Amino acid sequence: MLYYLFTYLRDHFKLLGAGVFYYITFRTSMAIILSLVISALLGKRMILYLQRKQIGETIRELGLQGESQKRGTPTMGGLIIIAAILIPTLLFARVMNVYIVLMLVSTIWLGIVGFLDDYIKVFKKNKEGLAGRFKILGQVGLGIIIGVTMYYNQNVVVTREIVNNRPPVYNVTEKVVSGVFTRKDENCNVHRFVRIKSATTTIPFIKSHELSYGAIGAMFGDRLANVVTPIIYILFVIFIIVAVSNGANITDGIDGLATGTSAIAGICLGVFAYVSGNYIFADYLNIMNIPNLAELSIFIGAFIGACVGFLWYNAYPAQVFMGDTGSLALGGIIASLAIIVRKELMVPIICGVFLIENVSVIIQVSYFKRTKRIYGEGKRVFLMAPLHHHYQKQGYHESKIVTRIWIIGIILALLSIVTLKMR
Repeated sequence: MLYYLFTYLRDHFKLLGAGVFYYITFRTSMAIILSLVISALLGKRMILYLQRKQIGETIRELGLQGESQKRGTPTMGGLIIIAAILIPTLLFARVMNVYIVLMLVSTIWLGIVGFLDDYIKVFKKNKEGLAGRFKILGQVGLGIIIGVTMYYNQNVVVTREIVNNRPPVYNVTEKVVSGVFTRKDENCNVHRFVRIKSATTTIPFIKSHELSYGAIGAMFGDRLANVVTPIIYILFVIFIIVAVSNGANITDGIDGLATGTSAIAGICLGVFAYVSGNYIFADYLNIMNIPNLAELSIFIGAFIGACVGFLWYNAYPAQVFMGDTGSLALGGIIASLAIIVRKELMVPIICGVFLIENVSVIIQVSYFKRTKRIYGEGKRVFLMAPLHHHYQKQGYHESKIVTRIWIIGIILALLSIVTLKMR
């Protein structure tokens, strides 16, 4: 909102300094600062309020070191994160940008699903919380919204260069949605471009090619391509949303783990959003240019600031837990960002920690059921799942576990960013 206000003041009243709001770097910096301030100020007040209302976490008896000390710790702190994301974004971003709208919807949508789960646990005294089928239904609903918008919205386009006067359209599901425009490179050579409506994504370590969902749909024939392609794309989007949001939810098991890991993934995706949305950087790095994507940097800045600010209270020993209100929202945000910046295929790397935590639970449950069916008694691969609890059972302090997992997250983020130069 401030962007539109100061743009109006600059254009109509020639207000000195108002033009600074035109720069994405300035607005991103302001979003980070404001989200940190909101987290710090709102966090303390929220903790005191939750303590007065006795809205505390119910701890299951898992036999883990220090779990008794966590009993009664305020939960539903995810509201702090959500507020610290939404307020700076609404103030500093161009809220009519389609990508900003999608991220606001993602934050609020899964925030509500998580809030309902926490509400049932805390106020209804039901340890099971919201039924799993309703959580999945909420995640699938968000996946449909993201998938349909990304596939059909005419503002979601990519830039392609016209080479040898050939239309840069790869299959029947793609179409040109803009006139030809030109740009000069550093040697003053003129290049011609158009914007394409296309369901396509980048392939890690291979810059010269894109994975087109339309090409997959075209395997069923040109007549069915326009029917099959959106189905394939939306199903894939739903899978990513469900997998990553559940991964973040599972990871939120010890103090600061999910918060710090999400901040690291957010920084990585912020780099991708900024360079892909900036023609100069995209051209230099020979990566896909996505018009209007750089505006997403403001949201990501607020997201990173909110996570870091919340970590002030969530680091060991935690003064507040985010609850499902925060963990489902964080996972949904990261998944949606990966889809929007066309990095779906890099999710296993960017969200490697979430993947490992998810897989550890799948392995544990599958192996237990299989051995119980065969031997009559279930056996376990890990001492406890998810994986971070396995290391707790081995006697590692949770601060050491969290720090080491953060290091792994940083390594995975750096590996992801390195793909900008590797080909």
